[in-house]
Amino acid sequence: MGITIEDQRLDAMFTALSDPTRRDIVVRLSAGEATVKELAEPYAMSMQAVSQHIRVLERSGLISRGRHRQTRPCRLEPAALEAAVSWIEESRRTWSERMDRLETHLACLQKGANQ
Repeated sequence: MGITIEDQRLDAMFTALSDPTRRDIVVRLSAGEATVKELAEPYAMSMQAVSQHIRVLERSGLISRGRHRQTRPCRLEPAALEAAVSWIEESRRTWSERMDRLETHLACLQKGANQ
């Protein structure tokens, strides 16, 4: 089974979300657009370091940057998050079904052992 473009997008997204600073930035952007300067305020790091985090989030498709006068506000891209949620939900369903089958199988084994 080869790696699809969707797999690559999910890899990039989960890699981006593996960092706590980037997760914080995503949470902040869920409240609305913000400039890099606004996003950098709570962190004891350089603007360059925050910009690096933003580039990772952009490459993953989680955020985008627009243009408003002299600024380039960042915004969350909910569709990218929906793809991750969909993948997680599908995985949860699959594992839930497998666990249900295992539970049924073990119950049958135990019932047979008790007879």
